[in-house]
Amino acid sequence: MSAPVIAIDGPSASGKGTIASRVARKVGFHYLESGALYRLIALLSLREDTLDETRLARLAGEIDLAFDDGEVLLDDESVTEKVRSELVGNRASEVARLPGLRQALLARQRAFRRPPGLVADGRDMGTVVFPDAELKVFLTATPEVRAERRYKQLIEKGIDANLRALSRDLRERDQRDAQRAVAPLAPAPDSQVLDSTALSIDEVVESIVGWWRGRTGGRA
Repeated sequence: MSAPVIAIDGPSASGKGTIASRVARKVGFHYLESGALYRLIALLSLREDTLDETRLARLAGEIDLAFDDGEVLLDDESVTEKVRSELVGNRASEVARLPGLRQALLARQRAFRRPPGLVADGRDMGTVVFPDAELKVFLTATPEVRAERRYKQLIEKGIDANLRALSRDLRERDQRDAQRAVAPLAPAPDSQVLDSTALSIDEVVESIVGWWRGRTGGRA
């Protein structure tokens, strides 16, 4: 029997990464940040100055990547801060529209599914990658709140940021993700939609863990 999956999807800066990692710790599951895979390819796309679908799909199958206690490693090089940049984030939204690349990353994402279970976050975890996930959550918040959250994150890291520009970039990224031909950003029909605009991180985590325990008879 396949290991159970909690799929958490949502737009950029909805907080799904923070939420998913905390939910994984709460229930004792492995964690997959699928967006980091696309950001790694985006970083390579920028380094090679290419959006060639065949080339990027080949890189997706060849690169040596690892996630180690919050660190993102590419060929043993820590690229954690680089893949979190807005420049890479915007390029990730572009490369994610390439069908060949998405297909190349599909097997790598599904390989993270192993006992005792997996919490996976992204934009198509519940619709494409793990359509049989036991719990699907679509996490969202208003564009204004998401921009403010991203702005605070960047400022706390000592990175210069412009709130107006961030808001504009998020809206443009939302539009690209929702309108792409392959795996557009949208909640699965059987997902729980959770608006975190007025909720704290702890409240969102507890809601999701509560849904999961409700489905497993009170077990974490």
